[in-house]
Amino acid sequence: MSDIEVTAFSWVPPTARGLVRDLRVRWALEEMGQAYATRLYDRRVSGPEDRMQEQPFGQVPAFRDGDVAMFESGAICLHLAERSKALLPTDPAARALAQSWTIAALASVEPYISMLQMVCLFDADKPGAAEFAPSVEARLAGRLDQLAAALGESEWLTSQFTIADVIMITVLRQLWRNDRLESFPKLAAYVRRGEARPAFQRALAAQLADFESE
Repeated sequence: MSDIEVTAFSWVPPTARGLVRDLRVRWALEEMGQAYATRLYDRRVSGPEDRMQEQPFGQVPAFRDGDVAMFESGAICLHLAERSKALLPTDPAARALAQSWTIAALASVEPYISMLQMVCLFDADKPGAAEFAPSVEARLAGRLDQLAAALGESEWLTSQFTIADVIMITVLRQLWRNDRLESFPKLAAYVRRGEARPAFQRALAAQLADFESE
C-alpha cells in the first residue's frame, strides 16, 4: 500500500471527466512509476467546505506523502518532479527551463482558457458575457499563437519530456471540450503526443474508473 494519497472526485458531470486537475498529479506519478491511493469526494453530496481543511479553496487535488501535505496541482507536480529524472533533467539549465515552462502553463496560458470557460460556459447567461466573449477568444488565440511559435517543430517544450509537458498538455486539453485546439495544428499534435504516452493513458483510465455512474 502506498503512502501517497491524492484527493479526487467520485462524480463530476460527464463533460468534466478526464479534465479534473488530479489527472496532472496522477500522470506525474505514473511517469515516475510511483503507486498512490485516492480519497474520493462525491460532489453530489459533498461541498467545498468538506475539503477546506486540506485545500483552502475546497478543490482537488490535495496531496499527502507521510508528513508532507500539499495542495495546488502545479506545486504538487513540481514537488514530485524534483524526485524524478523522468520529469526533470539533471542539467541545471535544462532543469530551469522546464521549471519556467511549468509556471508558464499555469500563469501565462491557463488563465486565458479559464476566462474563456467563464464567459462561454459557466457564466454564459450572465449580462455582458456574450459581448465580452469575442475579446476573450482573440486574447486566447494570440496566446496560443505565441505558444505554437515557441514550440516550433519540437516534440516537447524542452529537449526531453518533462513535468512542463504534463502541466501544459493537461492545460491545453481543456480546449478539446469546445474544439478550439484544432485551429492550432502544432498544439493539437503536441497534445496528442502526450495523450499517447502509456503513463497518461494509465492516469486517465484511473481517473475515469473512480467516477461513479449517474
